[in-house]
Amino acid sequence: MGELIQRHISWRLRLEQMKLAQIVVIGEENLIMDKKKQVNFKKVAFFGDAAVLPDHPAYQAAFHTAKKLAKLGYVVVNGGGPGVMDAATRGAESVNGQTVSVTFYPENATGFEGRYLANNTDKEIKTNNYIERMFKLMEESDVFLLFNGGTGTISELGTAWVLAKLYYGHHKPFILVGSFWRPVIGAIHDNLLIDAKEMDVFRIVDGIDDILPTMKKLEDSLNKVDHSHCQHCDESAFMS
Repeated sequence: MGELIQRHISWRLRLEQMKLAQIVVIGEENLIMDKKKQVNFKKVAFFGDAAVLPDHPAYQAAFHTAKKLAKLGYVVVNGGGPGVMDAATRGAESVNGQTVSVTFYPENATGFEGRYLANNTDKEIKTNNYIERMFKLMEESDVFLLFNGGTGTISELGTAWVLAKLYYGHHKPFILVGSFWRPVIGAIHDNLLIDAKEMDVFRIVDGIDDILPTMKKLEDSLNKVDHSHCQHCDESAFMS
């Protein structure tokens, strides 16, 4: 009788151990899922020409895009200048959206548009020079929109592009807004040494109505990859 009781106790003990092990496994799985970083675009950077006036198509495109995104809760980020940057702020502010500007106040860069006082954002981040400003804009954003522009926009395109290549798979993507970008990118692809990965980090959209669906597709694509380790490295500012 005593042996039977002992066997019953041993069986109950093993059963409890199995249940405990199962709980631990489930707990670890949940912990892993919790730690897995999900890409969720929240802050959108606007790049484009500083000289365009409110009646220019690029200004209008930036204004209406910022208005639409801000209404959905996205934070609009720009360089604090006139033109496309001003359009982005005004579009977001028209629906009481959140805005951030990254600025610098040059003493000797006479060709730079400088801080545009009418571009009044909710938050201003001051930097020391053009390069620092550009990198800070990209650090503060999750995805970049590039409208029509000049050499400044080209520099921003090149920087976004090389960073996306460096961190491919964990990169911050960019969207080129306007069909005019197709021959521009086509010429770069056909005449320079551009590989397939470099062509995969961005999308070209013909109109502003395509921007949000494209952002969602880019999010979905990036969420197929585990980005949890990206939170703990020194370059995380430029990674998804």
